[in-house]
Amino acid sequence: MPQELAQAIAHVEQPGALADLIANFLDLKAEERQHILENLDVRSRLEQISQFLSYRIEVLKLTHKISEQTKEVMDRRQREYFLREQLKAIQQELGEGEGGNGEMEALGHAIDEAHLPVEVEVAARRELRRLQRMPEGAGEYGMVRSYIDTILALPWSKETAERIDIGEARGILDEDHYDLDKIKRRILEHLAVHRLNSSGKSPILCFVGPPGVGKTSLGQSIARAMGRKFVRVSLGGVHDEAEIRGHRRTYIGALPGNILQSLGKVEVRNPVMLLDEIDKLGAGGFHGDPAAALLEVLDPEQNRTFRDTYLAMPFDLSHVFFIATANVLDTIPGPLRDRMEIIALSGYTEEDKMHIASRYLLPRQREAGSSR
Repeated sequence: MPQELAQAIAHVEQPGALADLIANFLDLKAEERQHILENLDVRSRLEQISQFLSYRIEVLKLTHKISEQTKEVMDRRQREYFLREQLKAIQQELGEGEGGNGEMEALGHAIDEAHLPVEVEVAARRELRRLQRMPEGAGEYGMVRSYIDTILALPWSKETAERIDIGEARGILDEDHYDLDKIKRRILEHLAVHRLNSSGKSPILCFVGPPGVGKTSLGQSIARAMGRKFVRVSLGGVHDEAEIRGHRRTYIGALPGNILQSLGKVEVRNPVMLLDEIDKLGAGGFHGDPAAALLEVLDPEQNRTFRDTYLAMPFDLSHVFFIATANVLDTIPGPLRDRMEIIALSGYTEEDKMHIASRYLLPRQREAGSSR
């Protein structure tokens, strides 16, 4: 408001004239002005003018507030724009910005194509934005890039179609293994139950026997019979819980645990996973208890939300068909043993060895020699 107008209003002594003067300068509609002119009661006219002034003041306050907020947002965006341009110029001078945009676009496209769970996709995009703001020479650049690559390498939704035919499974077991009728029958019963109720909480098969009796090859045959991929995880000598549950990302060279690494290599979330030499799992100590971590992996109530320390997000392991092997039972922790169904394999007699050599080993050697 001009200073002269303020002085003129201050010198008006008549209430009616004051109301008329203020109304003349207010932004009012024609009918509102007409209503003021028709009102002959001075007190009522002043109350009307007071209401119009209060409304106008509130409008001005709100307009000022919105303008300040808009200006703040614009200033921040403009500042970020200039900083990004300066960062690009610096990276170009250092030779670090070449090809960076294409690489980030490729990572963003890979996240789109990966069909990640919502929580995982949000985390991956957050890390991608961090990566975009970092120069390639930064110490954390490699760690963040490895984390994003790990997320994209895991099979969050990809799986192989399962096919279980009991007659065909019996033929595969007979083709790969001599004798072992009772063991084959128990495997077929297990597969039949799984076929009828794939989401059931069945125990983990654990083949126990001396080396060389066919424990690992039984797992491979089960994978063939189910039409699934096969992956082997060696637990012999594992004494660090991080080898099962993964390392913290704060460490240089941190990696996810062996379970998730194996799933990343096999590229499906429902393989037949053989946990080999579970009896040689190291006891709990300074580096945690790997047996307790493995118990969570094998527990159907918990493995749906298995949380790897490196990944820091839940991964569903309930689709994995676990099998374990051991040489002896005594060194297997009690809780783990209770979770598994023990199937004992004895050693072979001389006659068994002769049949195995003639039926399986010699044909394989001939085939290997002819392929050379």
